[in-house]
Formats: sequence, C-alpha cells, structure tokens
Amino acid sequence: MITVQNLTKTYQMGDVQVNALNGVSFEINKGEFVALMGPSGSGKSTMMNLLGCLDTPTSGTYTLDGNQVSQLDDVELSAVRAQKLGFIFQQYNLLPRQSALRNVELPLIYRGIPGSERHTRAAAALDIVGMGDRMEHRPNELSGGQQQRVAIARALSGSPSVILADEPTGALDTKTSAEIMSILQRLNREQGLTVVLVTHEHDVAAYAERVLTMRDGELVSDQKQTPR
Repeated sequence: MITVQNLTKTYQMGDVQVNALNGVSFEINKGEFVALMGPSGSGKSTMMNLLGCLDTPTSGTYTLDGNQVSQLDDVELSAVRAQKLGFIFQQYNLLPRQSALRNVELPLIYRGIPGSERHTRAAAALDIVGMGDRMEHRPNELSGGQQQRVAIARALSGSPSVILADEPTGALDTKTSAEIMSILQRLNREQGLTVVLVTHEHDVAAYAERVLTMRDGELVSDQKQTPR
C-alpha cells in the first residue's frame, strides 16, 4: 500500500540547509494500523506531509497503492489526495456555518459528485461514526468529540484507501480520545482501511498494531505490538 525508500527532505532557511528527513525507508501494508511517533523536530510532521501528498521529497521515492507519487506535480498530487486519501486533523477544520452533513459533503462537491449521491454517501458516513442523528447540527452545536466524529465521516466520504490522522485526539479529553481511537480501530478492523496516525502520546499509539518512531529525521524504531 505504502512504500517509501530513502526519502530525504531538505529545507533552505536563508543560508542554512535544514535536513528534516535523512533517508527514511519503510513499508505499510494494506489494512495496517500504524502510529508514527517522535518528539518535536523528529521529522514525523514532514513525513505526514509527504504521505499526504501535501509536499514532495528532495530525493527518494514514495509509492502509494502501486503508483509512484513522489515526483508528481501539484495538479496530479491534488488528484491523488482526492481519490486515495482521507485526512483527519487535530482542530477538526469544519466550516462553522454549515451543517454536519454539508461539511461531510464538501469533498464530494469538489470531486463533482451529483447532489443525490453526495447526500447518500455523506449520510452513510455520519451513520458509521454514530452521528446520524446530528447531521443537521452545526459545529457550535456539537461537542469536540462529536465534531471529530464529523471530521472522520468527512474523511470516509471519499472512499479513501488510506486514512491519515494527524494528532486526532490532541484537543480532546481522555475519555473522548478513547472513543475516537476506538472508532478508528473499528474502521481499520471492520472495513479494512489502512490508518496512519501521527501522535506524541503513548496511550494513543497503543491502539495501533505497529509503531514507527522517528528522531532527528531518521526512523529509529519499527515495532509491532498487541493493540489496546
């Protein structure tokens, strides 16, 4: 599903070069639930940007679902994001004046999906995350956990191959965090979705079946575990 080989990423900061990634290689199989961990400055956010086709590497290759995507242009990367990837963020990124249903429909609007199909797919995604009875509520009428469920439904609506979750529980309390992680775990197990999770919390990473640990732009550990 995901193969990265010798990925490097170098940023030019004035006269100084910053090496955010230094030859990172790993594979993630279809249907795996993987946590990407590391301290601030470890390179995990840079790696997530590359996996999400939000940036391109300085060198090395990234293959997603059989397609080499590391050197695609912006238009091609946008198409890959729309067709293959679903994103979940720490701050939900919901439009405040739109209903939960409308927020979930938005990615489908950008893809040109007809209205009736958009509605059906968005409603089904909200049902999956337990928000079928809240689809007409706006974000300010929902708790943080409910907003994150809507954000997960939005990620699901495009039928992605991979879910990329960037600190999805960072703004939530412990109980709600456990509920959100249980949803991601269920989507992985019951629907076979590949999930890549960025977190700095060991309690959150415990829900994954494999943990990749980064430090100073390098992969320093790749361990399998029994999920929580």
